[in-house]
Amino acid sequence: MSQSDPPARLARILLSLSLVVSMSALGMSILPYPGSAPAKTERPFDPPKPGMADRLVVRKSERRLYLMRGEQALRTYGIALGFRPDGHKRHEGDGRTPEGHYRIDRRNDRSRYRKSLRISYPNTRDVRRARFRGQSPGGLIMIHGQPNARGGAEPLAGDWTQGCIAVSNRAIDEIWSLTALGTPIEILP
Repeated sequence: MSQSDPPARLARILLSLSLVVSMSALGMSILPYPGSAPAKTERPFDPPKPGMADRLVVRKSERRLYLMRGEQALRTYGIALGFRPDGHKRHEGDGRTPEGHYRIDRRNDRSRYRKSLRISYPNTRDVRRARFRGQSPGGLIMIHGQPNARGGAEPLAGDWTQGCIAVSNRAIDEIWSLTALGTPIEILP
């Protein structure tokens, strides 16, 4: 039987669906845990220049972002999260900040916020989980400064973003200068 044989393909799909239904009935999930390792399809990371961070770590429960070089924290910053910060982001509009392994995949110095660094959410697993529930995973999760409309004001208090990680304007300027495109970021509960 070839891969394109419609009856064989239909049989594989039905078998997969019956496994999903069986696992769901047993209370088991076939979806990977949000904190699992990054997919192997991500592009390799180019080492940072001397003095730059080689990864970022966000500890949501501490409301802290750490710029790391090896095991040494170069800088640490206070952060604001999505307006419903507990748990991994499940779908667009849920107000949650994702958890897991991602990368900085875009830099924008013309953002509606001081500057922004886009996080590679959603990854393949995030898309699969959301679609399994019939929802959109959302996107455009950023590390960003304060809203430009506020001028040079102090950072907004509390968790106020749609799922992004907000820092002060001074902090985003430092983070911007100490991270490269492709820098890994681990977001922990």
